[in-house]
Amino acid sequence: MLQTTNTILMIRPVNFRMNEETAVNNYFQEDLSIKNAEINAKAQQEFDAFVLKLKAVGVNVIVENDDELMDTPDSVFPNNWVSFHENGNVGLYPMFAENRRKERRDEVFIRLENEGFRIENIIDYTSAEDEGLFLEGTGSLVLDRINGKAYCALSARADEDLFIEFCEDFEYTPVVFTANQSVNGERLPIYHTNVMMCLAEQFSVICLDAIDDKKERKNVIKHLKTDGKTIIEISEKQMHQFAGNMLQVRGENDQRYLVMSKAAHDSLSPQQIASIEKFCPILSSSLETIETCGGGSARCMMAEVFLPKI
Repeated sequence: MLQTTNTILMIRPVNFRMNEETAVNNYFQEDLSIKNAEINAKAQQEFDAFVLKLKAVGVNVIVENDDELMDTPDSVFPNNWVSFHENGNVGLYPMFAENRRKERRDEVFIRLENEGFRIENIIDYTSAEDEGLFLEGTGSLVLDRINGKAYCALSARADEDLFIEFCEDFEYTPVVFTANQSVNGERLPIYHTNVMMCLAEQFSVICLDAIDDKKERKNVIKHLKTDGKTIIEISEKQMHQFAGNMLQVRGENDQRYLVMSKAAHDSLSPQQIASIEKFCPILSSSLETIETCGGGSARCMMAEVFLPKI
């Protein structure tokens, strides 16, 4: 099993704006006092610059354009609705926001097959939406593919029973916990696991302060240490700069890179940067508009493609 891939699927936005349907429990989102057309244009510029940076180091980026008729403001975050696995299986996930459900498009699968990838089975959890249950892909799931473990911070967008079902279907050992953040003096669940932790081949960047329950925190640490991961801790303040929302990818000659936004990079201390760079270089790109309005960052924009080639 591989933990990192050289191929990334990204969806270029056409109607990007702050999504009012996700803002109810994504406390990372903020409104910008500029017109939606301007927000979308800025998001496209950030997206294009990010893609160029990935391609420049040899990452195979498959860019699919969003469908203008769909009005899907969050389509730039495809990792929430789909995951692609080495055995040819694809996970299709139930989404909390109704307007995000339209992001699931067959054209994406056709495109990947045209690019030479093989899809064997689609494991579809989307009927859970009818019961008001959600599990938003590798936003809710942080996968240790090598050690067969799936980490999940429970929230309105990550249902425990669905998570266990995923683990049974995809043969992962579940590591369940609750992660919170302070919002107006209250501790409220973090909407996605992948904003508070990132798993690379040899290390994990994680906001342990978000796991309030000491037993749960100890259990997460135990799993990471048992699997030989170096733990690089970030603070809640750094997490709010998307320092947990990172992804390790492969570039040319199998060189690994830890990909993050400029805001995330800027929030890190010299010691944290040195700890990461012991393992691989950092690649960062400015995603200010996407982060502010979308409440997601670099990792959310990249759907990893592990599918076998035809």
